[in-house]
Amino acid sequence: MKSIISAAILAYAVKNVAAHATFQQLWVDGVDQGTSCARIPLSNSPVQDVTSKDLVCNAGTSAVSSKCDVTAGSTVTVEMHQQPNDRSCSNEAIGGAHYGPVLVYMSAVSDASTADGSDGWFKVFEDTWSSAGSSGSDDNWGTKDLNTCCGKMDVKIPTDLAPGDYLPRAEAIALHAAGSSGGAQFYVTCYQVTVSGSGTATVTDTVLFPGAYAAEDAGILINIYQAMTTYEAPGPAVYSGGSTKTAGAACAACESTCTAGATGAAATTLASATSTAAAAATTTAAVTSAATTSAQATSTAQATTSSTVSSQVQAVTSSSSVVSSASAAAPL
Repeated sequence: MKSIISAAILAYAVKNVAAHATFQQLWVDGVDQGTSCARIPLSNSPVQDVTSKDLVCNAGTSAVSSKCDVTAGSTVTVEMHQQPNDRSCSNEAIGGAHYGPVLVYMSAVSDASTADGSDGWFKVFEDTWSSAGSSGSDDNWGTKDLNTCCGKMDVKIPTDLAPGDYLPRAEAIALHAAGSSGGAQFYVTCYQVTVSGSGTATVTDTVLFPGAYAAEDAGILINIYQAMTTYEAPGPAVYSGGSTKTAGAACAACESTCTAGATGAAATTLASATSTAAAAATTTAAVTSAATTSAQATSTAQATTSSTVSSQVQAVTSSSSVVSSASAAAPL
C-alpha cells in the first residue's frame, strides 16, 4: 500500500512541476519578436514571497541588449509557456489547475536595457475573474484564457503615453494554493520596449515592487475552491489609458488549446506515472474485494499485487529520473 501511495504522489508531483510556466515571447502588432527583448527567468518556478526583489522581474533575470519598438496605441502580445521555447498549442500554457488573474504593468525608465525595475509601475491591463461555476475553480480566470489562446494575451499600449523607454511587466498569479499565506504563486517576466508616438502623458500615480502587494491582500490570500461572488485583483486600478478583458470572453485572432497535455520525454513520463498510479489504485481495489470473499483469495491477490506494485514502482522510479533531466524541479 505504501508503494502505491508513493506512486500516486509522484504522479501528482510530476504534473505540478510540469505546470510551472514563464512569459517568454513578445509580439508587436501581430509580428513575432521572439524573446529578443525579454528578460527570461532562469527557471519556470514562481516567486512566492511578495516582499522579495524577485517580484520585480522574477529570479535571476538580467537586462538584455535589445529593445522592441512599439507605437503608443498599438497592441503587444505576451506569450506564456511551460517550458523554454515550447510553443506547441497542444500543451497548456500554464497547467496544473493554476487558476488566477493575468496582469500587465509598465514602468517608464531612462534606458530599458539597463533599468533595474526600481522605478514606479502602473497597471495597463488585467484579465482576472468572472463567474461561471459553483466554485471559484470552475469559474473563468485570466490563466484559463491564456490556455485557450495558446499562451497569448493581447495588451494595448496606452495611446497617450509619452515617447520613451519602458519596461512592460507581465504577471500571472496562480491561486490554487492561495488559501494559506504565502501560497499564491507569481509568474513574472519583464520586457524592454521603446515607445514612439505623439502622446504626452507621464504617469505619476505608480506603485513599487516589492511593496505593491501584501500577503494578506484579498486577491492573494483566497480560497478559490468555494463559491465566489467577486474577486479583487491585487495592486492598483488599471491606468485610465489602459484596458481590461473579461475572463472567459472570446479572444480575437488567437489559437485554441483544445488538447491539454505535453509532448516529448516529460509528457511521456507524466503519462506513464499517472497510468502507473491509476493501475496501482485499481490493483488495491481488487485486493480489497478479494479479501472480503475469502482468506485464500486475499493471499493470492496480495502475492500478485506485490509483484505488480514492485514493477510499477520501478517504472515510476525510472519515470522520475526522466523528469529530473527533462525539467528542473520546482516547488509545488
